[in-house]
Amino acid sequence: MKITLKDGSVKEYTNSMSVIDIAADISEGLARMACVGEIDGKTVDLRTIVDSDCNLSILTANEPAGLAAYRHTASHVLAEAVKRLYPEAKLAIGPSIETGFYYDFDMAPLSREDLDKIEVEMKKIINEGAKLERFTLPREEAIQLMKDRSGPYKVELIEDLPEDAEISFYRQGDYVDLCSGPHLMSTKPIKAFKLISSSGAYWKGSEKNAMLTRIYGTAFLKKEELNKYLEYLDNLKKRDHNKLGRDLELFTTVDVIGQGLPLLMPKGAKIIQTLQRWIEDEEDNHRGYMRTKTPLMAKKDLYVISDHWDHYKEGMFVLGDEEKDKDKEVFALRPMTCPFQYYVYKTGQKSYRDLPCRYSETSTLFRNEDSGEMHGLTRVRQFTISEGHLILRPDQLEEEFKACVDLTKYCLTTLGLQDDVTYRMSKWDPNNADHYLGTPELWDKVESTMRTILDDIGLEYTEAVGEAAFYGPKLDIQAKNVYGKEDTMVTVQIDMFLSERFDMSYIDKDGNKKRPYIIHRTSLGCYERTLAWLIEKYEGAFPTWLCPEQVRVLPISEKYHEYAEKVENQLKANDILCTVDERSEKIGYKIREARLKKVPYMLVVGQQEQENAKVSVRSRFLGDEGQKDLQAFIDDICREIRTKEIQKVEVQE
Repeated sequence: MKITLKDGSVKEYTNSMSVIDIAADISEGLARMACVGEIDGKTVDLRTIVDSDCNLSILTANEPAGLAAYRHTASHVLAEAVKRLYPEAKLAIGPSIETGFYYDFDMAPLSREDLDKIEVEMKKIINEGAKLERFTLPREEAIQLMKDRSGPYKVELIEDLPEDAEISFYRQGDYVDLCSGPHLMSTKPIKAFKLISSSGAYWKGSEKNAMLTRIYGTAFLKKEELNKYLEYLDNLKKRDHNKLGRDLELFTTVDVIGQGLPLLMPKGAKIIQTLQRWIEDEEDNHRGYMRTKTPLMAKKDLYVISDHWDHYKEGMFVLGDEEKDKDKEVFALRPMTCPFQYYVYKTGQKSYRDLPCRYSETSTLFRNEDSGEMHGLTRVRQFTISEGHLILRPDQLEEEFKACVDLTKYCLTTLGLQDDVTYRMSKWDPNNADHYLGTPELWDKVESTMRTILDDIGLEYTEAVGEAAFYGPKLDIQAKNVYGKEDTMVTVQIDMFLSERFDMSYIDKDGNKKRPYIIHRTSLGCYERTLAWLIEKYEGAFPTWLCPEQVRVLPISEKYHEYAEKVENQLKANDILCTVDERSEKIGYKIREARLKKVPYMLVVGQQEQENAKVSVRSRFLGDEGQKDLQAFIDDICREIRTKEIQKVEVQE
């Protein structure tokens, strides 16, 4: 048989050979470093027998597939260590992931000290250097083995497998785990690893199932790589909005109020207010939108018409019990604004000349998210959104869709976020057609139109099957948080069906009634999620126009409080957000504290400044900027705020 290697060279063998034996034949050094093989583009275990002509690559931990197998083996070492230290722990799953690996156990929660203890045991196991052996068993024997060794979760995994599936295991010493692989040949090559954290995780991701204890870890080939990654994690923690937002007194959460219901503190509320006023002015004054204000709840009847009752009821907060209280009206808090704005449209007959009707609203919405999904401001149960709906003729679809995308791009660019997003065309899933309204032909037609629009705009986008709403395809603008988790920040969506369900119409130029199309869109998306995004983007050091405190006046001593207050009054007269630090602390201490609170400008005032109507300016951007006339400073900062300038930090103090 002829084996074509990665470099194009060919090896010929008369007998079948395993991937690891071929690696050893090429080079003993390569065999020592090998993690997995790749046969004709498919990743395989090193134990895999090659018995025919093929293309073969030997992959080390320097390649993604090799590193994944390296980390997967580390997860088995973790599981063995846990079983040694906590024999009663029941095993669930332990895959490699992009950042390392994890393993889920049915056991009590763990402390940092517990993780350190497990790490010590893992090192012992690695030093023992047990070989990993792969074997298979018939279904009944496999189930019995897992009942005896691991507990119910592994048994359930086997029972979920197709009847004809191969059921494979890996043994390292006395430890045996259900696993399809691939794995290293032994535990010995694992050099640099760290257990990162422990948290709760529902079995199979459903809150209806048992809460397990998940241990996260990471592993690298070299200690230097591990140290670099741990340093990176430390930096992430500093930028995590959940921590930084609390440290900067932007928001908090209270158990007695509930999960996913954050309290915006005065500073956080001020940022949201600034964003909201900006968006409303932009939409109303420059983009042709008409503002509405609609109820926070509605009768069940409304959601039956929109079909949300059938498609989205589990995600809604329902007020009343339709089964028990058949004679009473059942209400629900709104998860969206669209049906309400449709009835604004329907208050009078519209002509083709009246379209498009662009309605916008700063909407508070409610969605019953799973408790396991709650996180800071990014996943909440009550949120506020810059929501809008455009009612239009079909011939206006392209122009209006492009205008919606343009508005979104303007918002992202103004906030400095334009380079942090990706675009996704979310399509229907023809294999799950019952979930969607309409016919395949109409879906194909509208998706084709949307694709043409996106191509004309020149957007780079991916396509995702099954991510569309039940009533139409959409453009999702995606962004990742500091930990790499992706969320949808902004959506622009085409709706071909709901106008008929709500009996919406317009009189066309031919005098006949026609059904309009609808675009559902957000200009900025959810304000809470956007605030989280901005906190992480700027590490809490927001552009000046967004800061809840733009200037802090720092008198050198009590003698200059009166002048400091005069400065404050002049700043406030120009709508600059400012405070005065009148505490009897040393000026160096006051400056350091202001910097920790991410205040963009500090104005130090003393005798010289008072006598000359000046201020000594210190900024986040240039450090000590020296003395300036107060009016000159006011003119400069007002221009910066008005233009929404994002200044670069040119000095580190």
